[in-house]
Amino acid sequence: MSSPASGHRTSRRDVSIVIAMLLMVALPAAITLNTVRAPGTLQVLDPNPAPYGYTWSLLLFIFPIAVILFWFVPQEGIKVPQRAFWWTLGILAPLGCSLDFFFANKFFVFLKPGATLGIRAPAMGGPVPVEEYVFYLTGFMAVLLIYIWLDEFWLAAYNVPDYPGEARKIARLLQFHPTSVVVGGALIAIAVIYKKFFAVSHDGFPGYFVFLVVAALVPAASFFPTAKPFINWRAFSLTLFFVLLVSLLWEATLAVPYGWWGYQSKQMLGVFIGAWSKLPIEAVCVWTSVTYATAIVFEIVKLWQASGKPLRHAFLGIKKPQSAAGGHAAAGN
Repeated sequence: MSSPASGHRTSRRDVSIVIAMLLMVALPAAITLNTVRAPGTLQVLDPNPAPYGYTWSLLLFIFPIAVILFWFVPQEGIKVPQRAFWWTLGILAPLGCSLDFFFANKFFVFLKPGATLGIRAPAMGGPVPVEEYVFYLTGFMAVLLIYIWLDEFWLAAYNVPDYPGEARKIARLLQFHPTSVVVGGALIAIAVIYKKFFAVSHDGFPGYFVFLVVAALVPAASFFPTAKPFINWRAFSLTLFFVLLVSLLWEATLAVPYGWWGYQSKQMLGVFIGAWSKLPIEAVCVWTSVTYATAIVFEIVKLWQASGKPLRHAFLGIKKPQSAAGGHAAAGN
């Protein structure tokens, strides 16, 4: 992608390639997994089969963060846009924490307290393991750092060369994207219809799926047309595949089978992967939503910082009015 001025068709093609890559893996995987008609179940007799397992498993996010921050970035001299990084993390990390605080006891269950430190953190409906909050904080940080590292170094040839110059050309960052609203609304409608008429159990509401769609929909509906030419889609696709791989390893082989956490079936869509200990499809969707939202928010914040404009001017295109004295002085000159 050379520049936004000539890159709209290129970015559209890059988005299509990312979707094709996902389908290239997801479709045959779904067909193959669906052949398992009588999935086996893991018989765990020990009441505490993985002491501190959830706690130690957080290294799956913490270790990549440490490697990128303290090895890759210094060694390669990568300039991480620090203000954009911290702003993005400050915007998105509370989203994960709000999921825990407001919905953890609606969407999840925690069956093995021995897999955690035993420190309870506040949440509506009752406390949850403190690891839950660390999980989302480190998760967003890992996704963001992996994307930045790939964008600034490994796949730097595909980012925008004159980022500040292009940023200053944008009249306003806030650009409504009706397609995102239509797609998001359609996904929510399909989820509700499936839950009520086609799922094995019709009880409940697909609240977790709706939350994930809304979490990705809000930044997309507000900023996607602006962010699209600036997102390094190759870096995005590689970040997404890495995060999905780690997530599925985490959930399908460890967390769900050993009871570190589980899912409230009434709040799920009703599509479960039997071969993966009846893992709900939402567990696959969550990090797709997170990575998508992270890339959009980071690029928008980075554009704002690079433009050098005040917040209201950058996002809404509204310039701060000059004072009367300043206006008279300008007229006199």
